[in-house]
Amino acid sequence: MGYTKDLWTRPEKLPDGKMKRVPNARWGKGKRWLACWLDPDEQERTKAFVNKTPADKYWRDMESARDRGEYIDPKAGRELVDSIAQRWFGSRKVDPATVIHDEGVYRLHVKPAFGHRRVKAVKPSEVQAFQTKLGETHGPSTVAAARRILIGIFDLAGPDGDELIKKNPARAPIVKKITTEDEHAEPVVAWGDSRVFALIDAHPDYLRMMPTVQAGCGHREGEVFAVAVEDIDEGEGVLHIRRQIKKLGKSYVFALPKSDRTRKVPLPPSIAAGLRAHIAAFPPQPLTLPWEKPNGELRTHNVLFRWRDGGHLKSRAYSETTWKPALVIAQVIPKPTKDNRGRRRYVTTGHEGTHQLRHYYASVMLADGVSIKELSEYLGHKDPAFTLRIYSHLMPDSHERARQAIDRRLFRPRAVS
Repeated sequence: MGYTKDLWTRPEKLPDGKMKRVPNARWGKGKRWLACWLDPDEQERTKAFVNKTPADKYWRDMESARDRGEYIDPKAGRELVDSIAQRWFGSRKVDPATVIHDEGVYRLHVKPAFGHRRVKAVKPSEVQAFQTKLGETHGPSTVAAARRILIGIFDLAGPDGDELIKKNPARAPIVKKITTEDEHAEPVVAWGDSRVFALIDAHPDYLRMMPTVQAGCGHREGEVFAVAVEDIDEGEGVLHIRRQIKKLGKSYVFALPKSDRTRKVPLPPSIAAGLRAHIAAFPPQPLTLPWEKPNGELRTHNVLFRWRDGGHLKSRAYSETTWKPALVIAQVIPKPTKDNRGRRRYVTTGHEGTHQLRHYYASVMLADGVSIKELSEYLGHKDPAFTLRIYSHLMPDSHERARQAIDRRLFRPRAVS
């Protein structure tokens, strides 16, 4: 059982045989009262206090926590946040792109604010203040990523992890969940047929089928860069979406599509015919890249869309040399200006990217009666609710169909008596 020790006095036997405490060499120096208790390993632990009452309470609380199985070593929380962060990064098994992104957010934002702090000293109010300040200079996605990283670090330090702290300060109620841009973005505006046709026509002949495939099958940009001959199944009438070309740091790899979800989408006969013509005119060449990570297993696919010199497409190069010039030709954006070094500078608003072709695909599907569940599968979304949240406003008005349905099923002519 625990006890409280007086550090300023020592016991002394009086001539009559009684004991009393008298000042010792430490009298008046430092904290007087020492709380003493046994930890779960039956090792004695101590903590000094100025006053006796809090010392008594402390060792009783520590032994109660030990008996409940909730004991946290009070010295454990002295470890620095940065030390725990390195263990957390090393313990995760996540996509390499996520590793690169999260390490960047930690290095630029989280570490300067918390890396030098003892883990037990970080308060929920400080985490909330950090989020608020970061949100003044960066978007919601960056703030949400920083919060997610802090939650992971403190979870590792918490009672279900290394047991360095009792509670995760980043999970406290006062630390507000971040609403990401996707959750409150402006409604998607789908481009019309004429604009999409003009963009396709503005592409060079050897790449013209690529935006056609995006608009007709709903590929993301990285996915359409990686479409290969072996993905075409005219017998079943589908196009398989099995991979993307992804940039990891300075390297490029083949990787599973976003959220690690392969899928197959209906292959319209017109696009199948266009792909046959493209393959005949521009025979695909094998492309070999690592799988998932720069040192991953090498894989080879007969990729359809390549630069004329045989190199694979890269997002920035494609945007600057092909996509944005096509936007100019289609009169979506103005002609570029030149900076003081003679480089072209295009003026865009963030709503003219290749993702617009996926929005076009979704709008056509919904207009023709394809269900949200089917569209979600074709787009590779995890949850139909996410698809509905983005595209519900593009769904055709169903009031007239509802009226007709009730009329067909419920209305019964009655004889006039």
